[in-house]
Amino acid sequence: MPIEQRGVDTIPDEERTSGPRDLVSILLGSNLCLGVIIFGWLPPSFGLGWWASVSSIVAGTVVGTVFTAPLALVSLRTATNLSTSSGAQFGVRGRLVGSVVGLLLALGYTALTVWIGGDVMVGVLGRLFGLPANGASYAVVYALLAGATVAGAVYGYRVLLAMSRVLSVGMTALLILGVVAYAPHFTTGALPEAGGYLLGGFWPTWCLATVAAGLSGPIAFITLLGDYTRYISPARHSSRRVLHATWLGLIAGLLVPQLFGTFTAFGARAALDYAGPLVSASPTWYLVPLLLAASAGSVGNAGLMLYSMGLDLDAILPRASRARATCTVAIVATVCVFVGHYAWNAQSAMTSFVLLLTAIGTPWAVITLIGFVRCGGMYDADALQVFNRRSRGGIYWFRAGWNVPAVISWAVGAGGGLLAVSLPSYEGPLLSLTGGVDCSFLLSGVVGGLTFVLLTAKAAADTKSATATEVSSRV
Repeated sequence: MPIEQRGVDTIPDEERTSGPRDLVSILLGSNLCLGVIIFGWLPPSFGLGWWASVSSIVAGTVVGTVFTAPLALVSLRTATNLSTSSGAQFGVRGRLVGSVVGLLLALGYTALTVWIGGDVMVGVLGRLFGLPANGASYAVVYALLAGATVAGAVYGYRVLLAMSRVLSVGMTALLILGVVAYAPHFTTGALPEAGGYLLGGFWPTWCLATVAAGLSGPIAFITLLGDYTRYISPARHSSRRVLHATWLGLIAGLLVPQLFGTFTAFGARAALDYAGPLVSASPTWYLVPLLLAASAGSVGNAGLMLYSMGLDLDAILPRASRARATCTVAIVATVCVFVGHYAWNAQSAMTSFVLLLTAIGTPWAVITLIGFVRCGGMYDADALQVFNRRSRGGIYWFRAGWNVPAVISWAVGAGGGLLAVSLPSYEGPLLSLTGGVDCSFLLSGVVGGLTFVLLTAKAAADTKSATATEVSSRV
């Protein structure tokens, strides 16, 4: 299969041969991995019992999916990725905000996936063949996972789609076997080793789990969905079918692995760490399936994240090819893996990462969706590519390529979210107004969205009219 040559340029309609089923396959298959499974471990590690953990994950995932899924329709109309598409709201240079947010999201999740997958692989190989759990072993395993991930990401969308189709079946079978393997020691009570509720009370801790474990899953896709839907033709597939496929893919692709993570956390008594107890509690017959899940599943998920990172860096540096950009960010992600292994506490690092990225990413997504509604899904695809061609002008040029009100709205929303976030090592000053409950996601989205609406109310009608006229003239 040839290496994909497309970066963030507009995909011609004859190349847009994917469909809603492909979207479900890639969202399901790529998420059935330890990098997503481990998020199901967070609620038990916070001190919640089984039913409280399940309810927090389900609530967060459903709410996040309802909010995130419509972003898939943006790239369905623009035929390019979401960060480039956001130039319609932020300006053809201002859309770098989305590229940076997407780059950070994908970088963190890629590193996390390789990190947890490598740790489980070393543990399993230690039980099977006596591999020592030392620095050399981790270095070799991380390098192998990173190398396989880079290969899939460089080859591009078609290879990753084929891989996801296989993983959606294979990983489902492995997870079913896992339920059988860890069922004998499963319990529904809170794990005593967790030391009680992380935030001192049930509801603050439950809300933290809802955001950190449930909501963070769909939010991770706010810049990724367009990487897949840009290959779906709106002439052959309706927006409703694509939206329904996105809902199904996100909910199934996130709930199945995360609830498996919650189940195995209780079955393996994994309160303070996940990888170690998961391997130790595994029956011997499940070690080989666990090794396959840690290796193949990690490569599938990290490959998609790395692919998205390559596109985002390509959008930031138009002179760089997608393949070169992908290799560059792969090096950065691998460095983060080693730093995470040796310097960070897993629970604290994961919680802080997802809460911070949710706070700064949500207002960007809200502003992008408001723009989509305002223009009725009508975009000038050629004008979106002005920055990539290193030229000037077009209806999305605004002021020197920046729509200042949109950028200010995002900054205000992100700032408000950061003031209301509750991290293991930091509490925002606005938490006292919410009784210690983390409302950073809600606050950042509402503040950013309202600010954008107020600052651009007058210009919205003019932009919609100009877009409709420009698109009609091209047609």
